[in-house]
Amino acid sequence: MSLHHEIRRRDDVAEVTLSGRIDRDAAPALDAAYAAASVGSPGSIQLDFTGVDYINSTGIALIVSILARARSERIGVRASGLTDHYRHIFEITRLSDFIEIVEPASH
Repeated sequence: MSLHHEIRRRDDVAEVTLSGRIDRDAAPALDAAYAAASVGSPGSIQLDFTGVDYINSTGIALIVSILARARSERIGVRASGLTDHYRHIFEITRLSDFIEIVEPASH
């Protein structure tokens, strides 16, 4: 299953709801999601991983590249909807040092 995204804007936050797999095939979709979310330079982008069923090491690298782009554009990045497993992966890879992990926003 490929990666899909939906974007909602709430105040100064671009909420990106992701669904599918984050692996090497997800690069174009993740780039498109970031490009759409970063329009207008929101204060932060919240990546909602609730619908993501798989992230491999290449997917983690793609997320790191999104963080680097956001940082260079002074846009904060938050993650929500991580399973306990992926929350642990974010901690051991130290991604959680650079991305704030929050609970999903209620719509």
